[in-house]
Amino acid sequence: MVAMRQKQNDGKFFQTTKRGEIQELKEELHANDKQKQKDAVKKVIANMTVGKDVSALFADVVNCIQTDNVELKKLVYLYVMNYAKAQPELAILAINTFRKDAKDANPLIRSLAVRTMGCIRLDQVTEYLLEPLRRCCQDHDPYVRKTSAICIPKVYDINPELVEDQGFVEILKDLLGDGNPMVVANAVAGLAEISQTCGRDLLDLDKGNIPKLLAALNECNEWGQVFILDALATYDPSGPSDAESISERVTARLSHANPAVVLTAIKVILRCMEHTENPEVLRMLAKKLNPPLVTLLSSEPEVQYVALRNIRLIVQKRPGILASDVKMFFCKYNDPIYVKLEKVDIMCMLVSDKNFDQVLLELKEYASGVDVEFVRKSVRSIGRVAVKLERACERAMNVLLELIETKVNYVVQESCVVVKDIFRKYPSRYEQVLSALCESMEVLDEPEAKASMIWILGEYAGRIDNSDELLESFLDSFHDEPLMVQMQLLTAIVKLFLQKPSSTQDMVSKVLQCATEESTNHDLRDRGYIYWRLLATNPEATKRVVLGDKPSLRDDSQSVDKNLLEKLSSELSLMSSVYHKYAEEFVTRLAVTPSGADEKAQDDDLDEEDRQASRREVQEELERGPDAGRNGSGGLDLLDLGMGDDSPPRTSGAAPAVQKVAVLPPTQAGQHGNTGFAVSAAFVRQRGSPTLMMTFSNSSSGPLGGFAIQVNKNPFGFAPTQQIACPEIMSGSSAEVAVVMTPGQLMSNTPPTNPLLLQVAIKTSLDIFYFHVQFDLSAVLVESGALTRDDFTPIWQRVGEAGQKVAMISMARPMDAEAVKAQLAADNVHYVAQRQVDDGSVLLYTSSQTPNNCTVLSEVAVSPGSSSLKVSIRTETQVLMPLYEAMLSRRFG
Repeated sequence: MVAMRQKQNDGKFFQTTKRGEIQELKEELHANDKQKQKDAVKKVIANMTVGKDVSALFADVVNCIQTDNVELKKLVYLYVMNYAKAQPELAILAINTFRKDAKDANPLIRSLAVRTMGCIRLDQVTEYLLEPLRRCCQDHDPYVRKTSAICIPKVYDINPELVEDQGFVEILKDLLGDGNPMVVANAVAGLAEISQTCGRDLLDLDKGNIPKLLAALNECNEWGQVFILDALATYDPSGPSDAESISERVTARLSHANPAVVLTAIKVILRCMEHTENPEVLRMLAKKLNPPLVTLLSSEPEVQYVALRNIRLIVQKRPGILASDVKMFFCKYNDPIYVKLEKVDIMCMLVSDKNFDQVLLELKEYASGVDVEFVRKSVRSIGRVAVKLERACERAMNVLLELIETKVNYVVQESCVVVKDIFRKYPSRYEQVLSALCESMEVLDEPEAKASMIWILGEYAGRIDNSDELLESFLDSFHDEPLMVQMQLLTAIVKLFLQKPSSTQDMVSKVLQCATEESTNHDLRDRGYIYWRLLATNPEATKRVVLGDKPSLRDDSQSVDKNLLEKLSSELSLMSSVYHKYAEEFVTRLAVTPSGADEKAQDDDLDEEDRQASRREVQEELERGPDAGRNGSGGLDLLDLGMGDDSPPRTSGAAPAVQKVAVLPPTQAGQHGNTGFAVSAAFVRQRGSPTLMMTFSNSSSGPLGGFAIQVNKNPFGFAPTQQIACPEIMSGSSAEVAVVMTPGQLMSNTPPTNPLLLQVAIKTSLDIFYFHVQFDLSAVLVESGALTRDDFTPIWQRVGEAGQKVAMISMARPMDAEAVKAQLAADNVHYVAQRQVDDGSVLLYTSSQTPNNCTVLSEVAVSPGSSSLKVSIRTETQVLMPLYEAMLSRRFG
């Protein structure tokens, strides 16, 4: 009661709006009355909490630090932690008190001093912290050791080299064998955090320290258990007996009240199951995993959603665990929509020959609801069940037929899409639904539903009496339809013609004319020309091509890629398992450069140096211009482009002038909140080497120095060849900096995704600043990216039109094919072959590659006298297309 009354009385300190309060507080902080002094500090903390700036009182508050009152000391420490960055010089004044308190007889004071010094996050404080921290790591009180263990990663974040040199990582490893479970848990957490920062596994778990972690698991709090279980999930058991022993000790965590502990324990057991060979043990473990997963579904909706996202991964990896519990995933009326959608997906994953009747009945009920999004999902899921299980197809078609007869717009449209998939999976079956679909055509207004209906009409044109009339109704508005519908309509009418040639000749002629002569879409025109040529040359062969067997349809729309599944299975209960993405795709984490990396980068292989030298020679030759290669008698240049003396001057192959972009404004704060440093940057190729060009601007009050650079892992693996060489920059001045980058050093494990950025950290004497620079593909493409014709053709055909993008590139002046080839070569776009077409245009085929072996192919159409290029780009890495197009625009513009 006394404590509650005290808290209620402390609320008055937040109700202060007086003017001149700073001066009044200053006087109270110097009062001789200790109670008045403590109340003054409380007022200062209250003002700080509500956002008022009370940093002017720093020296006065620090003056109160010399006290035996634990409550007052905690308040002063809290203030110092908050304002030390703003007053670094004055913060040093409190160091002696911190060091003295670290030797105090009271363990609470000792741990409080060490924790506060670790949270101040100033380089000046770090060196004074090392001795007390080392001593407290060996303190006889477990609370002090626990606090010290979690303080080490904070210091590592400020100065990694110092922590490693002083042996604190080894101290943390020694604490793994501590007798107190909370010390063990914090040591594990500290090592895990440092491992993430430096990119190396520092836990070094083996058969010797696993029993210590398992012993601590039963006695520490819930978050300590999560840290220990996460560590156990990274351990590879030495054999089946080791795996069984670990899973047996962890099984008790499955009944924990905290969902995080439960999910992490499941992760450990799944890891152990991979190393267990006894089928009986596997069945027993699967049986034990069932109840906790089901129990998680009775939590609040947010926890349910996280559990469901993790369950989807578990079901895909080990479907037998929940095979008999599909009813647990039936939706409740009050479930949020995001929970319902996840449950429906899991129901489809668990459906089997034994339970499909229940699942279809449940989905039919959902499809009668009022939530449009959920109804659409339910109808699609009925089709997924039918595609997945042949035995369920008859029942699913009956359900869909009933839904179509409701005439509800969005239900009919989704049913149409679903029926198309079922017909693809099981051709020539369930044709009784055709008449119902044809009667409901007037409600179709969405592109996907229209395209599906047109596909059905074309595929079953011989069985639908008025299919020609129905298709002709779509043909009347051909140019108003979306591309998806146009493509399907073209194919469907060709199919109709092949089955009813006598009555549909005018229709097929009209659609071919619309597709080839009146359409502006390249894909549609190409398809129209193909059909026209096929029909004109060999109708029988056309039947075999167009009406032939279709590839078998599988439902893997909700499945996770195998490699991603393996990764996410080891990260259950983490954010990546909720997003179903690699952590690198949504977490920005700057990797610490391993010791010795700079020396390794400087020790380039001799052949690489030769290649760079050769590249520079070619680049310099191009930069000298078109007359550089001519001899005194006016002969042809070295590239022998076939131009006489009267030809207009060619555009040089040199790269366009570097245009830097502002990537760090002077108002953007660094890691410790400081501002006044600005960066403009561009990633370009200079003298044959990928180079990060930067302009540093200093708008702070003092000089800037001590520059260092680090880059994060990236798809192309670029890393600095050496550290920044930049002199001190005075206030108001700028400096130009060029950092040569080497590919393949910091390669990310994930494929390239948008946006393609190089994440950079610049360390200065002021602060550490972060920014990102967009890649320029001309600086990324490698010199060894040339393909032979034999290598080019399979990739070009495999990517096909579906992976192609057509772009029109404007040129400063008309060029011939040879000049275009020279320009492309300057950006490492390599010539493969060429052919001439009837109108005199030349088609150049080129290849290029990135350091992570992503290939970009292109067909460049060069028309005589034209000031633009038509470029068809094909690549399996679609994210590179806009970069490739932008590179060509800069080169020729």
